[in-house]
Formats: sequence, structure tokens, C-alpha cells
Amino acid sequence: KNDAENVLRAIDGVRDAKVLIDIHAPPAGAGTGVGATRIPGIKHAIAVASGKGGVGKSTIAANLAVALEQTKARVGLCDCDIYGPSISLMFGTRDRPMATEENKIVPIEQYGLRLMSMGFLLDDTSPAILRGPMVTRYTQQFLRQVEWGELDYLVLDLPPGTGDIQLTIVQTVALSGAIIVTTPQEVALIDARKAATMFDKVNVPVLGLIENMSYFVSPSDGKRYDIFGSGGGEREAKRIRVPLLGQIPIDIATREAGDRGMPIVGEDRQSPVTAEFKKIAENLRETLP
Repeated sequence: KNDAENVLRAIDGVRDAKVLIDIHAPPAGAGTGVGATRIPGIKHAIAVASGKGGVGKSTIAANLAVALEQTKARVGLCDCDIYGPSISLMFGTRDRPMATEENKIVPIEQYGLRLMSMGFLLDDTSPAILRGPMVTRYTQQFLRQVEWGELDYLVLDLPPGTGDIQLTIVQTVALSGAIIVTTPQEVALIDARKAATMFDKVNVPVLGLIENMSYFVSPSDGKRYDIFGSGGGEREAKRIRVPLLGQIPIDIATREAGDRGMPIVGEDRQSPVTAEFKKIAENLRETLP
């Protein structure tokens, strides 16, 4: 972008130049993105995305994957957040992936799911210091060179924002749809809107919006507190014309379960959080049978 602007400014008569880069959607019916193809053996690839970090997207992706597996579906979970992987911690395993004779990566299996994450390849204190092209290469390897086998659903835990990894995925993988994760406050909703716009530009359907940290129920008196505001997710879902798939409350047990390496949906089937994820999973199974 900078090089192009400098070349344009060097032309006689040009006082200033600004290059704007945008994503162009393919014609209707031409697929879900430029060069987008299915991952062999995967029936439905679902991207879980957010426009902003810190909204609990990985917690949503992990528990959603477990909830889908509990419906007797074959499910995989790919941690596409190369710089900030967290799936290995949330599933309580530091196993290193093996390779097949065909040089395919064997995913880690935990709680009935097939998992892949950069966290399996790095120590806790080792950052992933990579430039854009290398990040794109790792992303493609996680999607195309992992021996996923036959899966009904592959949940893709995307990094926040709309950067290189997101563009690589939407332009090369035939996604069945995307789920946007947000919190109720406007500062998160604005960025959720941007994520939805990105998927719309490349003809990837947004399956719905999940509002995380919707409210807090006091364990002492059972009173509900809307800490981050009320109704933001519902209003945003109406604005971008998608379903509000669920509202996940702030819950201490959910946080503790994730830190212990067992998503709450797998640990406590009586939890109200588990009930909400089960409802979301059942709706997705109807939408993407």
C-alpha cells in the first residue's frame, strides 16, 4: 500500500495519493470466497469470530464444540489464533501432535473432539513471533495438512479483528457460515459489526450472534445485574439481520472450568451456561444438518 502511494505521488501533477484496499465479493453463486474450497472430509466449517479481543470468543468456541459433540456429531476444533492460542489450556492438554507417513499432522483428541492449536507446538512462555506470510502458512497447514478425518463440524476459533488470518480463511475455505461473538456494550458491538461486514463482503453467511457476558446473577440473592449494559446483542442482531443465538452470563464456574482444562459444558451438564450452549448447538444442527 505504501509503495503504491509513493509511486503515484512521484507522477508529475499528482499532489497526493491514497490507496484504499477492500475485499471484493465474487458473483452470487460463485462460492464463499476467492478460491474457496472445502476441506476434505469436513461437512461444515464454522468460523467463530469477533471484531474485538476480550469478548470471550475462545470460551464460546470451546464450549460450542463440546455442545455439538454431545449431540452425537463428529466435531473438530481448530485454534486459528496463531499469536494468542488458548485452546490447549482450555482443554487441559500439552500433548505434541504426531505426524503420519504422508506428513499429515495428527490432531490431539480430547473429550471426544479433534483439536489443533499453535499452543500444542509452543511452550507457555514462548511467543509466536511471525510475520504475516508465515502466519498465513501456519493457518493453511492447520486447516489443510491436519488429518481431520470425517467430521460433521469443524469449528474455527478465529483471532479477533479482520486481519491476515481472517482474510486467508474466508478467501480459501468454503465456510458453511460464521458466528459473531460480542459483549453488550457499544464499544464491542461496533467491532462485531465490522466482522459481520467482512463476512458479508465475501458471501459467507452469518449464522447468528452470541452475546457473551450478558449479565451476572448474584449467588447470594439471585438478583440479575447487567454489568455491561442490557439488550446490546439483541439490538445488534436486528441491525445486521441475523438471529441472536444465545446470551451467555458471566459465570465464575465457567471461568474456573476453563482454567482447569475442562469446558463447563463437559464438566457440569446442569449449569445454566451449559443449557444455553446446548440450545445454541441444537439450533445449529437444525440450520446445518
